[in-house]
Amino acid sequence: MGEPAQLRYIDIGINLTDPVFRGEYRGTRRHDNDFEDILQRGIEAGCKKFMVTGSDLDESKHAIEIAKEHSGLCYATVGVHPCSAKHFDTHPGGPSALLTALRDLALSAKASSHAVAFGEIGLDYDRLFLTPKDQQLKYFEAQLSIAVEVQLPLFLHSRAAADDFERLLRARLDELPKRGLVHSFTGTVEEMRRVVGLGFDVGVNGCSMKTEENIEVVRAIPLEHLQIETDGPWCEMRPSHASAKFLKDAPPLPKAVKKEKFVKGHMVKGRNEPATIPHVAYAIAKIKDLSVEEVCEAAWRNSIKMFGLGEQSGVNRI
Repeated sequence: MGEPAQLRYIDIGINLTDPVFRGEYRGTRRHDNDFEDILQRGIEAGCKKFMVTGSDLDESKHAIEIAKEHSGLCYATVGVHPCSAKHFDTHPGGPSALLTALRDLALSAKASSHAVAFGEIGLDYDRLFLTPKDQQLKYFEAQLSIAVEVQLPLFLHSRAAADDFERLLRARLDELPKRGLVHSFTGTVEEMRRVVGLGFDVGVNGCSMKTEENIEVVRAIPLEHLQIETDGPWCEMRPSHASAKFLKDAPPLPKAVKKEKFVKGHMVKGRNEPATIPHVAYAIAKIKDLSVEEVCEAAWRNSIKMFGLGEQSGVNRI
């Protein structure tokens, strides 16, 4: 094919542990398991690496299993998402047992090269109904202490919590030389600049380009601190989003059908997946008035430099 086939992507945030990628929605099987088809569509779209997000202990273990089964293609993150931080207080062995299990899992998966980041950790004040603020703060701090021991780059989450988020990060900054990135970024231009100023990268997906304010943030992200992701099955790009007008030259996506009318080989409507990552890159390129090649290669270099992903020697390859 032409130009799009030459582009290469790393989906640094994809929730491949989610049951919807195996045909199960809210506990009900709606269609056949099409997990391998999803990976294949991503590969055909130019996605060379997938970073599978761990959002709690079990999901982190699952992410590592996926990394083992798809060695060299999939890599895991290990951590407990702020919305799941209440798990620490409900864990059978108490918070210390869960923290120890998380630490041991991260260290062993780092040693085997299956885990490339510690996270998803952080703060989410938009969804305090899932885990209250005090628990989020306590266990973000506790997980940062583990991160210091594990010494992997951080995979971070921050929603409507910039001040507390930055305060807790700053306190450990000297002990976290590998830094990391704030994924699915939806903060302000000022918040983005502060994050970059601390040495972190910024992950952009469909949720990062919903509004005109989001577009201005993406326009301002320094190319040397940009990484791209889908955050599937969430954060799909929609015609109602501010990003839509930047997709005129983007390649068409694979055909999608409703889950009730599932057809093997097709995407499922409302279930975002790695095959859509070209649209993220094309929108960013138009927003920043750059070629899509420049955006893709910068994101590739930044992701390899930060996470390795078995490609250390390829950092400077264009």
